Amino acid sequence: MASVLFSPITLRGLTLPNRVVVSPMCQYNSTDGSANDWHLMHLGSFSLGAASLVMTEMTNVNAVGRITYKCAGLYSDDNEKALKRVIDFCKQYGIAKQGLQVGHAGRKGSTQPPAMGAKPLTKEEGAWETLAPSAIPFGEGWHTPRAMTQDEMKSTLANYVAMVQRAERVGYDLLEMHGGHGYLIHQFLSPLANQRTDEYGGSLQKRMRYPLEVFEAMRKAWPADKPLGIRVSAVDWVDGGTAIEDTIAFAHELKALGCDYMDVSSGQVDARQKIPFAPGYNAPFAEAVRKATGMPTMSVGLITGAKQAEDIVASGKADFICIGRGAMWDPRWSWHAAEELGAEAPYAPRTMPCHPKMRPQIFPNRAQSAG
Repeated sequence: MASVLFSPITLRGLTLPNRVVVSPMCQYNSTDGSANDWHLMHLGSFSLGAASLVMTEMTNVNAVGRITYKCAGLYSDDNEKALKRVIDFCKQYGIAKQGLQVGHAGRKGSTQPPAMGAKPLTKEEGAWETLAPSAIPFGEGWHTPRAMTQDEMKSTLANYVAMVQRAERVGYDLLEMHGGHGYLIHQFLSPLANQRTDEYGGSLQKRMRYPLEVFEAMRKAWPADKPLGIRVSAVDWVDGGTAIEDTIAFAHELKALGCDYMDVSSGQVDARQKIPFAPGYNAPFAEAVRKATGMPTMSVGLITGAKQAEDIVASGKADFICIGRGAMWDPRWSWHAAEELGAEAPYAPRTMPCHPKMRPQIFPNRAQSAG
């Protein structure tokens, strides 16, 4: 039976040859938000054939929105120039389509890079004031953010739009709004982080209002033939937090605004969370959204094996699988999975000498003329 994982899929004007996506992975290696040779190597390697779509790490709409001072941004001409160099390289030598995750850390910003402890920065370390829906810290020992005024919400929305316009000039094929993992958009959605008393807080409809305004503005600024999706945290894993029913309601609203897919993760908005980690633990949430709304979904989270990935897609739990650490461990995961499943995966021209059909002594079942 033909592999579903390695079958094509189309989102608007973008057709992908398979359903494997390299997840956005924060690299904590930017300088004033700008990409460098590390990103050229990191993204360039994946672009040779690890998946049909390679996502650039969460890239922030302004400097205040960065998680750390080493995080990526696309809010200045220097940022844009540096990132365009990387994406031009990926497209020149690779074959994968390029996606960008657009984000703002909100109250989870102003921290040390993970390698240095990931703790909130002190004043002496250059801490900056963070913004959030409400003046509620992420957890014990964290700084207290300042509740955003509606004027600040409008200016931040404008930052999102400006970043979309820069992303188009850089040459991205797809954009993804980061609405999960406890960052700003997720903070507005979650009752644990959003306790506003104006029209942007309280009921689910009010908590969704700002995220939907931002998404709608991004959709209008992004070319109509290019996909725009969102990553969400389907549940908060804390009593009183976001439930899957809330995420499904949000997905219905997004679909009406032209959302092309939902990348379904979970948690990370509250330090009290208790996540039951297990292989494919987020897949049931992607399945619930897909079945309730008909929206294409991506599943992420401890997906490592080819047969596991095939089952997630073939059984209708999701339309794509996203791999992060798995891709770091094996940058050619897609090629190896295709061989295991008896399917074909694309190879960049300069990598064709390693294709199994070119090495019949090692892959006798793939033997054929090299000509």
